[in-house]
Amino acid sequence: MAQQPRKNTLRAGKAASIYDVAREARVSVFTVSAVVNQKSHVGKKLRERVEVAIQKLNYRPNLLARSLAKQKTHTIGMIVPDIANPFFPMVVRGAEDAAQKRGYNLLLCNSDDSQEKEESALELLLSKRVDGILLTKAISDMNPSLRQMIQEMKIPIVLVMRTFPKISRDAIITDDYQGAYEAVSHLARSGRKRLGLMGGPMKVSNGKARWQGFHDALKANNLPYDSSLVIEGDYRMESGYRGGHLLLSHRPDGVYVANYMMTVGLLKAAEEMGLRCPDDFGLVSFDDYPWLGIFQPKLTTVELPKYQLGQEAAELLLDRIAGKDGPGVQKKLLPELRVRESCGFKLHGARAADPGRLRVPHSVRDPALGAGKKSLRISFLLKPLLQRALGRSESA
Repeated sequence: MAQQPRKNTLRAGKAASIYDVAREARVSVFTVSAVVNQKSHVGKKLRERVEVAIQKLNYRPNLLARSLAKQKTHTIGMIVPDIANPFFPMVVRGAEDAAQKRGYNLLLCNSDDSQEKEESALELLLSKRVDGILLTKAISDMNPSLRQMIQEMKIPIVLVMRTFPKISRDAIITDDYQGAYEAVSHLARSGRKRLGLMGGPMKVSNGKARWQGFHDALKANNLPYDSSLVIEGDYRMESGYRGGHLLLSHRPDGVYVANYMMTVGLLKAAEEMGLRCPDDFGLVSFDDYPWLGIFQPKLTTVELPKYQLGQEAAELLLDRIAGKDGPGVQKKLLPELRVRESCGFKLHGARAADPGRLRVPHSVRDPALGAGKKSLRISFLLKPLLQRALGRSESA
């Protein structure tokens, strides 16, 4: 006798339960649970039957119940100091992609480089019972009681871009020292003799590393260190603008700027002072973006592997969550020196059309042909942004 087709008793508008899936697939609830939780002991035919039933009924596991049963939420938190800084969206994207590949979601918080906001974000993530946290540490310290709470809860933390051994020895960072060293060495190779630094905050690890790379490259190239040509900023556009006015008033013939946002501010200052790049000063900026092609001449930059940074940090965090213990990991990702026009260099032959990507620490062997004829001006697309940002800062 032919078997009658099984009736689907699920009422319209009602979400399918694990029992509905078991009934549809003609298996036990335990088998459905094993398939959902990716247990290996379920045979191929049974697994396929359950997966067909899940798809047919559009079954969605109860994530809250699974979290309570496993003591895991399959969620990680991430705190960055300034989501408005174009550096961080690609870092977050790399972390999110890596997390989703392993079945995790990501909650994002912004600290504005404030200890108070950072600690509030950490407390929020802990209350949400995230399984781990990716943290780009704010400039300030951290409350000892909060550090103790994190240690007692045994929440793994991986640091991104900035080290802070008081809270974690796991960190994925870029080799900021080497990037700064190559930037300054490139300025020296282009014939610049009086070099200035628009640097980052010295209270954070990458600000110190970029200053040290600047200092050591001057020494290696037999160039003087002049403290009047070294300005400490905070990685924001406003500090680049104000620091740019101060630095450029001393007339350096070459400038290394420790991040993109401060570069935009410094160039605005240069425009107001009637200075042109590379005629009056050569320039190397830290980090690279596609829209830098709107500048004339094109900026020479040190590119940082943003997506890879977030991806590898998330992968390390997920390994810790999975129970892979071991000594602390501190990995440095290599930056790339991208030679263009803002130092007065011109590349010959086939490389003239494509400046290429020169991975540090290899030296760059391109002939310096003196200052270029083009001057560096802020694009009309950036002027409204600058005016709004600087206007807000001055009125604050």
